[in-house]
Amino acid sequence: MCGIWALFGSDECLSVQCTSAMRIAHRGPDAFRFENVNGFTNCCFGFHRLAVVDQLYGMQPLRIKKFPFLWLCYNGEIYNHHTLSKQFDFDHQTKVDGEILLHLYARFGIQKMASLLDGVFAFILLDTANRKVFLGRDTYGVRPLFKFLTDDGFLAVCSEAKGLTDITRESRANIVPLLPGHFEAFDLKQNGKVQSVEMEPFHCCTEEPAHAVYDTVERLPTSSEEETVKANVRALFENSVRKRLMAQRRIGCLLSGGLDSSLVAATLVKLAKEEKLQYPIQTFSIGSEDSPDVLAARKVAAHIGSEHHEVNFTAEEGIQAVEEVIYHLETYDITTVRASVGMYLISKYIKEKSDSVVIFSGEGADELTQGYLYFHKAPTPKAAAEDSVRLLKELYLFDVLRADRTTAAHGLELRVPFLDHRLTAYYLSLPEEMRTPKHGVEKHLLRDSFKDLNLIPDEILWRRKEAFSDGMMSEKKSWYVCLQEHLESMVNDDQMEKAPKTFPHNAPRTKEAYYFRQVFEKQYPGQAEWLSHYWMPRWTNASDPSARTLAIYKPDKDQ
Repeated sequence: MCGIWALFGSDECLSVQCTSAMRIAHRGPDAFRFENVNGFTNCCFGFHRLAVVDQLYGMQPLRIKKFPFLWLCYNGEIYNHHTLSKQFDFDHQTKVDGEILLHLYARFGIQKMASLLDGVFAFILLDTANRKVFLGRDTYGVRPLFKFLTDDGFLAVCSEAKGLTDITRESRANIVPLLPGHFEAFDLKQNGKVQSVEMEPFHCCTEEPAHAVYDTVERLPTSSEEETVKANVRALFENSVRKRLMAQRRIGCLLSGGLDSSLVAATLVKLAKEEKLQYPIQTFSIGSEDSPDVLAARKVAAHIGSEHHEVNFTAEEGIQAVEEVIYHLETYDITTVRASVGMYLISKYIKEKSDSVVIFSGEGADELTQGYLYFHKAPTPKAAAEDSVRLLKELYLFDVLRADRTTAAHGLELRVPFLDHRLTAYYLSLPEEMRTPKHGVEKHLLRDSFKDLNLIPDEILWRRKEAFSDGMMSEKKSWYVCLQEHLESMVNDDQMEKAPKTFPHNAPRTKEAYYFRQVFEKQYPGQAEWLSHYWMPRWTNASDPSARTLAIYKPDKDQ
């Protein structure tokens, strides 16, 4: 996890530039560099480093002797950099995985470079020889990137929008995220100004041979097509976790006690032993004393043998953290804010009380495998499959945003195995009927794929879906109820009546939503359109994003 920032065609004073770049210092606590581009006026880079790979040569902007005309700032991990280097016989100057971008671009150009990458990334690539700037972002937007371009040719780029807000106040430009799975090209004019010339989508590893997606799949004797599918799901998931072990810092894992994080943690512990890591995997859970998540996570940790840490959560502590959380999130989405409070507090604990830096998590599984309870109400398998794709495309606005900002706020690096492009491509290619909830159980195919393996306890493997923000507190009184009770007196009825006029875009319908919006507007005035819409369940006439408000919600019997 790092923070990247750049300006092209700017005549902003140095103090404004440095102040803006420092607003994302939390993303890279190990080192900082601010550098002007030689021979190019009004072009500069800022980089905040979290050292995970090649601590000696990993500073950016990255430049190598072979391509002195290329400048690279990137945030992320390229998991196939060794494979690509060997395949094309590149001569590397550093051990930094991102160096592969320079070699690929110099040989093949931007489109093929992007299509060859297997990883999560956001990059800014400057080609001074051809006077080009390129921006790119991974398929699901796991790594963030924001930009604005003014009419008079001033381009600014940053990992988080907050690093651009001071600069845009005078220019009135709109800060927007670079769309996931896209790159954008800009021309640097002779007068130093910038012009957008191309924005194109790309798909990771489309240049691989067709068989390469399954080249690591376990070849098991199976009795049916369904058994083959389940074997493939297991193998692709395990390979996804394995490739993400790439790190020179200690690895840990968030463990809510739900299916997704439990599978990640169990597989991580298993592979860490196989790879002979020199430390035990630390797992972390958060919740109140009677939290169903904490109890479930404790069972999983005991089963897999992790070094487990529990963080006590109280509603009072959560309420106190809300404003700070919204500042880091840069959103006012209701369910995102609710869920982020717990993740923010547990990330703070990890930073202060442990030496784990690379943190695995289960984000993306619900979107990929139809894990939300409302999928039980999908009218057809086709409708469910289409909504699964929609959710994946919108992850960068919701769960991926939450996971990135809450961990990056404390200088941690997030890794999300369920969003591996090989796994998602395979799972989404399966018949629609195979992916729907079955026998009253969501994510049935994923659960069934790990049945009888003793990887995690059976009661966890078949545990009912519980949203992270709900599972932190008991079923008797949810976290969202505590929030709403606290905020009842902080927003009055007159404010609610005028809400559509006060906030015409995404007008808040509850006092909780109104309060979140107030806090957001105070920190990011006039930027409400960063959020296009609220996250809400479908097919259920829901008025609140919490699954506990749905008629189909049923807590596990032992809770």
